[in-house]
Amino acid sequence: MGRYRVRVATGAALFSGSHNRVRLRLVGARGAAELELRPRPARGEEEEQVLDAPEDLGPLRFVELRKLHWLLDDAWFCERVAVRGPNGAEAAFPCYRWVRGERALRLPEGTARLAGDSLDVFQQHREQELEERQQTYRWATWKEGLPLTIAADRKENLPPNMRFHEEKRLDFEWSLKAGALEMVLKRVYTLLGSWNRLEDYDQIFWGQKSALTERVHRCWKDDELFGYQFLNGANPMLLRRATSLPRRLVLPVGMEELQAQLEKELQNGSLFEADFILLDGIPANVIRGEQQHLAAPLVLLKMEPGGKLLPMAIQIQPPSPSSPTPTLFLPSDPPLVWLLAKSWVRNSDFQLHQLQYHLLNTHLVAEVIAVATMRCLPGLHPIFKLLVPHIRYTMEINTRARTQLISDGGIFDQAVSTGGGGHIELLRRALAQLTYRSLCPPDDLADRGLLGIPSALYAQDALRLWEIIARYVEGIVCLFYQRDDVVRGDPELQAWCREITKVGLCQAQDRGFPISFQTQAQLCHFLTMCIFTCTVQHGAINQGQLEWYAWVPNAPCTMRMPPPTSKDGVTMATVMGSLPDIQQSCLQMTITWHLGRRQPDMVPLGRHKEKYFSGSKAKAVLSQFQRDLENLEVDITARNEQLDLPYEYLKPSHIENSVTI
Repeated sequence: MGRYRVRVATGAALFSGSHNRVRLRLVGARGAAELELRPRPARGEEEEQVLDAPEDLGPLRFVELRKLHWLLDDAWFCERVAVRGPNGAEAAFPCYRWVRGERALRLPEGTARLAGDSLDVFQQHREQELEERQQTYRWATWKEGLPLTIAADRKENLPPNMRFHEEKRLDFEWSLKAGALEMVLKRVYTLLGSWNRLEDYDQIFWGQKSALTERVHRCWKDDELFGYQFLNGANPMLLRRATSLPRRLVLPVGMEELQAQLEKELQNGSLFEADFILLDGIPANVIRGEQQHLAAPLVLLKMEPGGKLLPMAIQIQPPSPSSPTPTLFLPSDPPLVWLLAKSWVRNSDFQLHQLQYHLLNTHLVAEVIAVATMRCLPGLHPIFKLLVPHIRYTMEINTRARTQLISDGGIFDQAVSTGGGGHIELLRRALAQLTYRSLCPPDDLADRGLLGIPSALYAQDALRLWEIIARYVEGIVCLFYQRDDVVRGDPELQAWCREITKVGLCQAQDRGFPISFQTQAQLCHFLTMCIFTCTVQHGAINQGQLEWYAWVPNAPCTMRMPPPTSKDGVTMATVMGSLPDIQQSCLQMTITWHLGRRQPDMVPLGRHKEKYFSGSKAKAVLSQFQRDLENLEVDITARNEQLDLPYEYLKPSHIENSVTI
């Protein structure tokens, strides 16, 4: 006789428990045995039962779970099953999914295995699992010329294991309703006041704030804060060090002194540029019958010895046949003229930040990684175990975005100047510029000339996090791929790589993405990019929305008058007539609060509780990863205490472990 102690853990989320009975079957090398259990309706519980088998079952291979019900199929979220056998050894069977219906769910013993290294029973299981997954996780084309997405027209069509847990769903939907109510209250309140001065925006500037939000409110007109945002604001991805004067810069007659200043900064290596040419020619939205407007500014900035980045000139539009000499705006211009020029830059930055660097470069890329992982890597694969914590909730948040935020009639159409179709054209252009190097900070920051700048806090923190993630990835990879030929010989891994590059990212091999892995180093670099994109990069791009965008004039979502073509006639009425109106401003504040706030069920980077790896060596690698993140947290905290404007977005405790909002 063999005695087995079976521990079954139920998930901690609401409604994870079940009143249904569950039949559990142990399958070993020499036989099988069954017992029946009833998962406790209380969430987060673990129960232990003893099973006396007629004989020792030998090494355990699988646990099979079959839920039985009469009238109500009460879904049960099983976290894991652990079994201690007659010899005292414990086998773990990770699950972390919903058990529904009466079909048996077969969980393999949790040791990670490559294809070909497995026993025949495991090889058959992984092949069957992938066949089923590829039917469940299918690709779809949301818009031609954009990355593929999960095939789900609405959130209800998503695979159940990719859905929000109940707490997340309730919080997400409550916050939308709270935001809608706040919008109504602000609209009612503003009916009693004017809307013709910048101070009138104070009427709607209430709600959740931070010290930085108030700082932006006070100082948004300052050139220093304007320049700072290119380095460490909501979108630190556009700035680059100039290696020559921009070709599209046109210096009008009489600007010889400015040209000399620019050339001097260029020679000193202190000239920087931010070019919004991607917006040139994008059709602008029409909101409630009113034509909105877009521009494609070019900004030239200088880095002072103390690290301050200050604007030197702004060219609002590229040269055109009708205007071969565009107006160049300068800090010495009348204050309202210069403020209006900077507002056009900030509006343009809002568009590229939200669409190119936030939606495309993090959300859509993360979704491609998530779908390809589910389609190509079985649960036994070590790379699946490495990546699966970093794809939590991504498919649902993106599906919600496609049906609420960027859909026909969605938020972008209601309030943003690239809405109404321009946002799709902009995404297509951005995809054409999405290179593999641009997603890897060591390459991207080098290409943009931003290495070694003391005041570039995003760059410093991103590089350190990249290095920490790279060590973590290398530690896991080396446990399973001891030689390069093992990498080359893994068919599941190679299929996953092709699925991302050729299918999900639409033939991205032309932009430097690999279609196969030839070495350990190539694999580690790619996996580091995947995890960094799904965690660190999204944290850097997403978290600043509330603080930098809540004061609407600092980042207007739309502009209601054409960009200025001269410096004459700019009045406060011109500025207020250009900036978003009350309704657009309320909507911007509500959505940026909804998307930028800290999530109640947030899982910090590396702190996931799921135990997909069973081996002690893999667990040791994860523990070292967590210690490295803790050490970085201490360093960033100490640095920030010395700064007038702390940079908090890449503190490891602030970075979510996946794209969930």
